Amino acid sequence: MSDYGLPALHGLLIWWISTCLIMFLDGLPRRTFRWSMTASTFVVGGAVYGLILTANDTTLSGAYWAFTCAVLIWGWLEMSFYMGYVTGPRLKHCHHGCSGWSHFWHAVMASLYHEIAIVVLAGMVWALTRGMPNQFGWWTYIVLWWMHQSARLNVFLGVSNLNAEFLPDHLAHIRSFFRHAHMNNLFPFSVTASTICAVFMWQQAATATDPFHVTGYALLTTMMVLAILEHWFLVMPISATRIWNSLWQWSLSSRGGAENDQPSSRTVTIPTQATIGGQV
Repeated sequence: MSDYGLPALHGLLIWWISTCLIMFLDGLPRRTFRWSMTASTFVVGGAVYGLILTANDTTLSGAYWAFTCAVLIWGWLEMSFYMGYVTGPRLKHCHHGCSGWSHFWHAVMASLYHEIAIVVLAGMVWALTRGMPNQFGWWTYIVLWWMHQSARLNVFLGVSNLNAEFLPDHLAHIRSFFRHAHMNNLFPFSVTASTICAVFMWQQAATATDPFHVTGYALLTTMMVLAILEHWFLVMPISATRIWNSLWQWSLSSRGGAENDQPSSRTVTIPTQATIGGQV
């Protein structure tokens, strides 16, 4: 059981700690953002170097480090978005009545630079690991990317728990691209496809004969399951706000530190899936 339990615990902890850390830093006064981003850029530089070092490493530690480095790279992407550094050219709300493809295009423009950055870093991760025996860093990045896009599309199309109140003021225009609905037509397909992927990953972990593959697939399964749970929270017939607050309670304490900054009223993002997948 420890062959699967320890990777699951590692995946759970890194998801929770990294999410809480991003939320805590994002709740600080905006004057601190440049220092947070500078520090995180050094961290992501180390993560990139870690992917290079582990690309040929098929040991137990190689699977852990590749997974962790990919999550750190993704965390930098999410932090750059939620702090407002890499978002998109559209910085205003959609006007009342905007709908259809125009509304979708406006939503794309609101986070265009962020999506481009995701593609660029995906290309970098792929190039660093292409043809190498340790592909778990690359597959971790793909899992995070897949669930990120799925969550964003579902929130755009309509879910019951939008958590829009957790967006920071400098991203308030993003709320105009949220739609409240019990469920949308994409949700059953996206959750079903993700569940099939999670089952496949678990089967790979269960049938693997060496610790490297057992651990790597168990880590991927954990991240996918967490993302699927977050998807279900989007459509549960209860408010998910209390659940999120209980999970991230200590990281919400930084919200009071922004009273001297502009804007005067601050809220904190819930960077889910892991931001780590990201609903927004």
